Parts: sequence; structure tokens; C-alpha cells
Amino acid sequence: MTSHTPAQLGYRMPAEWEPHEATWLSWPRREGISFPGAFERVMPVFRAMVAALVQSERVCINVCNGAHEAEAMAVLEGLDHSRVSFYRVPTNEPWCRDHGPIFLTGKEEPRLAVVDWDYNAWGGKYPPFDLDEVVPTRIGEILGAPVFCPGMVLEGGSIEVNGEGALLTTESCLLNQNRNPQLTRDQIEQRLRDFLGVGEILWLARGTEGDDTDGHIDNLARFVSTGVVLAAVEKDRESANYEPLQENLRRLRATRVRGKALEIFELPMSRRIEREDLVLPASYANFYIANSCVLVPTFADPNDERALGVIARFFPGRSVIGIDCRELIWGLGAFHCLTQQQPKTA
Repeated sequence: MTSHTPAQLGYRMPAEWEPHEATWLSWPRREGISFPGAFERVMPVFRAMVAALVQSERVCINVCNGAHEAEAMAVLEGLDHSRVSFYRVPTNEPWCRDHGPIFLTGKEEPRLAVVDWDYNAWGGKYPPFDLDEVVPTRIGEILGAPVFCPGMVLEGGSIEVNGEGALLTTESCLLNQNRNPQLTRDQIEQRLRDFLGVGEILWLARGTEGDDTDGHIDNLARFVSTGVVLAAVEKDRESANYEPLQENLRRLRATRVRGKALEIFELPMSRRIEREDLVLPASYANFYIANSCVLVPTFADPNDERALGVIARFFPGRSVIGIDCRELIWGLGAFHCLTQQQPKTA
């Protein structure tokens, strides 16, 4: 492997709305810890997600073995399997956004590259994670793509890029002592620049109640075009989320990208969802942008339609599909957490 960084070689991380070759998923294991007591109730959500995605692009699914693939095939029975490919890439849990590869594209061959960030299950919270930790390199080998290893813990849900040099993240996650205590803020920023091909790092503060990721950006603020951000905002002043989201909004309003202010549009929050004494991190911001659709988590909430309308405004050429995630959110994540886009290179 070359000693040059991806940025030096001309690679960059494309924005999510740029054309995809495929979407990668990691199929959940019945014995996994993500959906305690609710595995069967979550399967219809996975089917609905894949049913929407196969209308848009190829779907690549990581499975542990033949039995695991057969279990997934049974859930997906009746869908267009010509656009579904299974790969023997074992995983501990299904959150492919966080353990999967970050794909980069370049203008010269090889046009596709993979970044394999270190992974420690959100600060060592959920062992074991040995299978998840090696997923990016396994997928790089399958695709014949070069793999770059920054030597830094980072989950895909903790970063958001606009494809033109700007990256959003949070201090509460990337600067957390449970990720990279040996690195300074400046060193973390330099790795982001070197390995993602970005220039401007935009720091928000922290996440919402119940978020076990320590504040992933994909529950808080999302680029929908190069200079436009949708930001989750809580209107209830009594909510624990009110002040953190207001602080993030203040920071976004003060941010400049290439010298220009961002356009910021507010995305509502759903009402507080609790289950077995846990507050669940329900957020409409955890949507996934595919080639021809946008998958949006909904929660049987009065704000569902409003959130869908806000998101649809920015994706006129895509179907905006709301899917009930009241069971899925029991795993503390939604569609963006489950997916990883592989960009087109031609």
C-alpha cells in the first residue's frame, strides 16, 4: 500500500445524494444484542427497507454463513432478488453505517477506495465487536479496492459530508475519551482531511437524550445539498433535547462554508419515546438518501407528515418513503445507521 494519503492521491468522500453503485447492509443475527426480545418484530422493517432500495439500486447484504443467508432470503421472499447480492462477511451487529467501509472515489484508477477506520462499538459499550471491526477490509478485498487505515476510531454515523470539502461532526463523539484519547483535536481534524479529502471541519456540540453513540451527527444535522443543512430542532423548552439542539443550531448559523453562510432548515423532533425505562433516540434526521428514494424513519407521531414534507422539499426527483420505525428504534438506530452507500465511479 502506498504511503500517500487518500487526499494526496486525489480521493474524496462523495455526498450521499451523489449516484450510488449499491447500498450495503449487514443482516442482523438472531443471537445479536441489538433487538432484545424483538427480533421477529423488526424483520418487517428490514423487508420494507430492502423492498424500497431494490427499486433504486443494487443491495449488497453481509451475512455470516449459508444459514444466515437463508434466513434473510425468507424475510425477503417475493422481492426482486436480481438486485440483491449476499456476501460472506460476518458481523456482530447490523449497524453497517458505523462498522462498514467509508467509500472514496478518485479521478484515476483505481477509482474506488475504502477507508477502514478502527471500530470499538461506540466507545467499547457493546462487546464483542471483533467481526464488525474488520468489515471494511473484507469488503475492500471483495471489491478489489485499495484499503486505507487511518489508525483512528471513527463510526460512519459520526460524520456528514457535502462532497465538496465540508464535514460536519460533533465534539461529544469525536473528542470523546472513549474513542481516541491519544489524539488531539488538531490531529483528529488532520486525519479527517487526509483520509476523506475534506478541508473544512464543522463542529457541533452534542447529541440527544438516549443516544448511545455519544452524539452521532446523523441524528442531528444533515447536508441535503452542498450549502444546505437540515437540523433537528426541539420546540418544547421542557425537553432535555431543547438546549443541546439549540446550541447546535446556533453553531450552524455561525458557520461559513467557503466563506458563505449555510442555509439551515429545521426538522422537527418526534415526541419522547420510552421503552423498558430507556429513552430511545428517535430522529427524523436518520434518513437515507438512495438513488431514487429517501427512506425516512417515522414513529406514529403527529410530526411524521411534517418531517416527510420538509425532507421531500429537497429531493424533488426522489420518492420520500416513510417507514414506521417504532420497533427498529429499540435497537437505538434507524435507516441511516443500517446503510452504507457505495458510490458510482464512472
